[in-house]
Amino acid sequence: MAKILVGTCSWTDPSLVSSGWYPPGARDAEGRLRHYADRFPVVEVDATYYGLPSTRNSRLWAERTPRGFTFDVKAFAPLTGHAVRAGSLPADLRPAGPAQRRLACADLPPGVTDELWERFTGALRPLREAGRLGSVLLQFPPWLRPGPEAHAYLATCRERAPALPLAVEFRHPAWLVPDELPRTLGVLRAHRMALVAVDTAPTVAGALPPTEDVTHPGLAVVRFHGRSEAWGTGSKEDRFRHRYTVAELAPWTERIRRLARRAAEVHVLFNNCCADAAVSAAETMRQLLAEAVALPGGPAT
Repeated sequence: MAKILVGTCSWTDPSLVSSGWYPPGARDAEGRLRHYADRFPVVEVDATYYGLPSTRNSRLWAERTPRGFTFDVKAFAPLTGHAVRAGSLPADLRPAGPAQRRLACADLPPGVTDELWERFTGALRPLREAGRLGSVLLQFPPWLRPGPEAHAYLATCRERAPALPLAVEFRHPAWLVPDELPRTLGVLRAHRMALVAVDTAPTVAGALPPTEDVTHPGLAVVRFHGRSEAWGTGSKEDRFRHRYTVAELAPWTERIRRLARRAAEVHVLFNNCCADAAVSAAETMRQLLAEAVALPGGPAT
């Protein structure tokens, strides 16, 4: 059975910080990360979607966590085809105009995307050298539909990050419909990319079905987004506001165990980041899985 690492998609979310989950002595950046890493073996860095990571932060993250702790890092928005706020770009790559304006990838000057990839991958070097980088999440937008152009885009991502462990989350359900799924799995396997399984409310528009397909022998990833009916339509708080019940999580335990039979490592991450809902769900999932498998990292549950 593979290692199954359970954690959350942020340790810095303001609502978590204000929820009281962190004790009084762990309120600064270092204290929060150390407290989190004492309780979970993996975390996803979500802030890197909104701005490039820095080499300094990568080095500090590695220094402030115990040996064996794992970081999954979300790719900067324009690297996966999302629009970006102009002010989030490095000053030397920023086109003229208001810092608050939104820039589509097509609006970026020639060569900027290549340079962003170079800086993104370079900033992760301290995590890689410390053995702390678990995966880089490529979360593609819902308008990316399967087809030759999209398949070529995946190939380009791999070319720009040849040494990184890439995991792919699709947001358009067409990638996983029965007629398309074999092609999707084949493309991901060809590019050594792990398919991310997701959990959302099954009734919302664009919901993806839960999957158990392993496309990389080293890694499988499951991300739990909550069961909000506002998924894809509401504010960030509305989209992710949900507290998982045992009844909602229990069916996933056997799926996760099946993934663990086919991948060397499984990352189970909770993205319902409102107050302490994500850490609570992660603790519950650890308890549900602990009956069947031994989970590394953190105290026994």
